Amino acid sequence: MQKLSPYREVKPLRSVFELAITGLAFVMLWTLTWAALYVGYWLSLLLTVPASCFLMRLFMIQHDCGHGAFFRSRSTNDWVGRVLGVVTLTPYAFWRRTHAIHHAGVGNLEQRGIGDIDTRTVNEYLAMPAAGRLRYRSYRSPVVMFCLIPAFLFLIRHRLPCGLMGVGSQPWISTMGTNFAIAVLIALMAELVGFEAFLLVQIPIVLIAASIAMWFFYVQHQFENTRWVHQETWKVHEAALYGSSHYELPPLFAWFTGNIGVHHVHHLNSRIPFYRLRQVVNDHPELAGIGTLTFLQSLKCTSLALWDEEQGRLISFRELRRERNPQTGGA
Repeated sequence: MQKLSPYREVKPLRSVFELAITGLAFVMLWTLTWAALYVGYWLSLLLTVPASCFLMRLFMIQHDCGHGAFFRSRSTNDWVGRVLGVVTLTPYAFWRRTHAIHHAGVGNLEQRGIGDIDTRTVNEYLAMPAAGRLRYRSYRSPVVMFCLIPAFLFLIRHRLPCGLMGVGSQPWISTMGTNFAIAVLIALMAELVGFEAFLLVQIPIVLIAASIAMWFFYVQHQFENTRWVHQETWKVHEAALYGSSHYELPPLFAWFTGNIGVHHVHHLNSRIPFYRLRQVVNDHPELAGIGTLTFLQSLKCTSLALWDEEQGRLISFRELRRERNPQTGGA
């Protein structure tokens, strides 16, 4: 949308401030978490929660760098993104490419598979063999989706350019370069604080931050009245507006997550810095009510798993059973 173009203007001092305050806070909290080990691991674990929130915020800055939205210079965006990728365990150039694929095909039933959560239509699910249905149901379960998959994704899958392994050297350079830098960082931290202490601090922080990131990515597109259409009727602006949620959060949570809850605006124009997304909604109230989700409403999204093309909405496995067996109530 043309009227959103002015919001793309980066404020360099603001960007530097956001990066500095987030990075310094993360380092301070990490240090406090490590120091708390000598008081009791219970205290250290408590401190991992705010530390993981700041790690999540560093990931959001890396995200904006990937869109060229955090600094005016592309090279500055890229180098900051690469450095942050070592901390967030996310190879920058590889992730940027897969995320661009996500933006280019969000809500398009013919472009599922890279950079998004696997979502099957009702007909596709019903056509699966029993083993396939079981795998898909397991994949969509909350424990797997928000605990196991985030850990697998950030700790293991990001160590190889999965999905882009045969498209050239850049994904390999990005992932292998990030892996090498991570190994160097681990060696340095092991020398400074001890390998065991490093793991006791870092692993919980990463796991919590990864689960938070997965939750937000989930609710941004996996809500009842999202939109999925076939290629012939897919339009980029409609997909952005109606296939992405507006997740309303208290100011503190919105700050930690880089206002990414204003996701429909982000998809309308991904070059808008995260610190200006809220301003867009304030200046254009007509955008505020589109795809709105409150926190309580978002909790219900965890049961949604299948796109019903006839109804044009996401439904749960229970709803599918009930619709197919109305006399028994899906029992």
